[in-house]
Amino acid sequence: MSEKGDNAGGRLLDVEDLHVEFRTRDGVAKVLNGVSYHVKAGETLAVLGESGSGKSVTAQTVMGILDTPPGFVTGGAIRYDGEDLLTATEDRRRQLRGESMSMIFQDALSALNPVYTVGFQIAEQLRTRRGMSRKDATARAVELLDQVKIPNAKQRVKEYPHQFSGGMRQRAMIAMSLALDPELLIADEPTTALDVTVQAQIMDLLDELRRDRGMGLILITHDLGVVAEVADRIVVMYAGRIVESADAYGLYEQPGHPYTEGLMRSIPRLDLKGQDLETIKGLPPNLMKIPSGCPFHPRCPRAEDRCREQVPEQHQLGSGRTSACHFAEELMTSE
Repeated sequence: MSEKGDNAGGRLLDVEDLHVEFRTRDGVAKVLNGVSYHVKAGETLAVLGESGSGKSVTAQTVMGILDTPPGFVTGGAIRYDGEDLLTATEDRRRQLRGESMSMIFQDALSALNPVYTVGFQIAEQLRTRRGMSRKDATARAVELLDQVKIPNAKQRVKEYPHQFSGGMRQRAMIAMSLALDPELLIADEPTTALDVTVQAQIMDLLDELRRDRGMGLILITHDLGVVAEVADRIVVMYAGRIVESADAYGLYEQPGHPYTEGLMRSIPRLDLKGQDLETIKGLPPNLMKIPSGCPFHPRCPRAEDRCREQVPEQHQLGSGRTSACHFAEELMTSE
């Protein structure tokens, strides 16, 4: 890691008060509304929330791959190892992508090029970025496939994406993202469309790689169950805002926001077999017309008049916990 001196507290990534809007023919959608979080080296941060909450847009902005237009950063800062990425040149951002930070995308089949072998796609960046020969780059691709536990890697390196199962394609994507030894890995819904057993295998693999390499890891998901055993800290997003931030144990033990409570109740439980699964009533807000006050109030069972009128501040709940709810302290003291 580079020594810049202003990397406070060993933080690898700092996102500070980030605002992003999408400008469309139908109007302006306020997609991110003051998002702030950080990741340290060797730490796993889980970013949770429903579709449309801003999880992936935050990651795309961090990586410098946000489509502009329609997306525009209108405020905030992103610092990687103390360096402000939003003021960096495009050449610098391109240099950082892959070598310092890398991203695993949701749909591995779409992310992989169907007309090239998996090995070629992994080796290509090693040839272009590291100047490796074709032979050496291919050998390294075999090593990477072996590291992500793809059987018979010497043969599979010659095969095409359609010849891989969903879980194997996801492993190949992980191998590709690790080829240049990044310090920060962002995994955007890495277990989407995989069965439960394969989901667990992929999560265990990411956790093992994080420990072995000392990487910072950001896991983006809508599923609390997926990250229960691997996350160090969790931030919960709703309508482009962080509504709760806590260590993983504390959040599962006692949520500090009604939205997090709703997410927790919607997880299937073996001890409630045969009972109806609870849901969060209503729909996520239209980001072109975010409700006044707390954006969650139309769906919140605790909502009162002030929730409709006042945007809640981030309440400090101790031990690094925050909650953007007018009733945060009451939630934390309730049985």
